Order: sequence, then C-alpha cells, then structure tokens
Amino acid sequence: MTLVDLTRRVESGMPTYPGDPPVSVAPHADFDTDGYRVSRLELGSHAGTHVDAPAHTEPNGATLDSYSVEELRFVARLVDCRDVGANELIGPDAIPSRLEPGVDCLVFRTGWENEWGTDRMTDHPGLAPATGQACAERGLSVGIDALSPDVTGGGGVPVHHAVLGSGALIVENLCGLDALPTGRTFDLLVMPLRVDADGAPARVVAEVERGLVRNPS
Repeated sequence: MTLVDLTRRVESGMPTYPGDPPVSVAPHADFDTDGYRVSRLELGSHAGTHVDAPAHTEPNGATLDSYSVEELRFVARLVDCRDVGANELIGPDAIPSRLEPGVDCLVFRTGWENEWGTDRMTDHPGLAPATGQACAERGLSVGIDALSPDVTGGGGVPVHHAVLGSGALIVENLCGLDALPTGRTFDLLVMPLRVDADGAPARVVAEVERGLVRNPS
C-alpha cells in the first residue's frame, strides 16, 4: 500500500469560498528575536481542503468533534465526472449502481482542481439535489475536488442539507485525484483539526494499493 496526499497547502492569500475569511500565515515569533519560531494562523473553518460537519448547515447537526477517528476513515470509490461542464449538475446516474460492501464515501472527480485560483474556480459543476439525496439514502459521505458539491452561487445548498442532514460528512477542495484508481476501492483518511465546530481544515490521504496509483506526484 502507498499513501497519496489529496490536500491543498494552507498559505497566505489562498483561494477561499466567496465571502469566507481570508487566510493568513504570519510570523509571531522568530529565531533572531525570540530564539524560536511561532506562526500565527488566521483562517475560516472551511479553508482549503476541509471537512463539513452537519452543524455547518443543520441547526441541530452534530459538530465535528463528535465524530470518532474511526468515523473519519472511509472506504471510498472515485466517480469520474469530468464530462460535466461548468455550472452543470451531476445526475444520480453517475453513482455506481453496484458498490463494493463497506463503501461509505464517494469522491466526485470533476477536474475542477485544475481551476483552483482561476476566474473559473466558482463555475464548478455540482451534484444535482437528487444525487445528494441518493448519497444520503445510501449512507454515503461525499468528497469533491471543487469548492462545494452544490453549485456555487446557485441559490441554495440542497446537497449539503441532504448529506449533512443524514449525519454523513462532506470533504471539499480535494486535489491530486488523478493518482487514484477508477473502478476500485481505496481507504480515505480524513484528519481534521480536533475542534468542536461546524468544520475544519483537514489532511486528507488516500491509502491505495501501490500498483494501482496512476501518475503519482
């Protein structure tokens, strides 16, 4: 097995969801003055690659700290949706009709990780409400290589309500999905900051059989 990092680097001025707090990584102490180094981080709970907990959109939803470490390890399948265009919706027929036993997360590959920081970043495809509902009914968490599984600026977040309302989780702004196998399962390790909040930045790593990794970076 080998590990594939699917995480965006946290850095000052990085792209954020429209209206979210800007990100800053600045020195607080340095070697010349203090003899050690400490950085000051300023960022929102949904900066970069991160996990949405139900409390993000559901008034009585669980916060991130209520999930155990085991609940943050998934058996995942990649769903290739790169044929879906800007601002278009991914229909429920994209979900494999048959999933291996134990699969509890679908990672939707839109190709929009390549638009990170561009003017087209907010024009990513999203899941249709019926697709989100189908994931919720099957107990599936959702990962995506874009800002959101809902179309940004689309006038609502029905996919968030469906998935998070079911108690499942959403992982956003994944990258490096080109290395993941298609048609095969892999373990997805989602390690957010341990904070009692609506979400948090996370280190997200796929554990894949070594011979199945494609074009590793």
